Amino acid sequence: MHIEVLKSKIHRATITESDLNYIGSIGIDEDLMDAANLIENERVHIYNITNGERLETYIIKGKRGSGTISLNGAAARKAAIGDKLIIVSYASMDFEEAKSHKPTILFPDDQNKIK
Repeated sequence: MHIEVLKSKIHRATITESDLNYIGSIGIDEDLMDAANLIENERVHIYNITNGERLETYIIKGKRGSGTISLNGAAARKAAIGDKLIIVSYASMDFEEAKSHKPTILFPDDQNKIK
């Protein structure tokens, strides 16, 4: 049996950019991506702490060291610059493996720098 478990989480990231006319996705600073064990094009769930919106999209690389968190395309309507987000990804794994799995969880500061 396989189950889905939390793989990666960035808790309370701050939106720094929004581009309604971009083709879609969430841009995440590459430093945050690496630290959170996330990769480009990975599907993520976005939970907006500020307004309660929830959505799914995929990751594109943001400039390394920039602190960028950018919601793009239709997702840009779900949040405003300054909103706080929880960004999560899940992994499917064997039930026994899942029992010992430890997700990667980050708590960035208000500039999206790793604490």
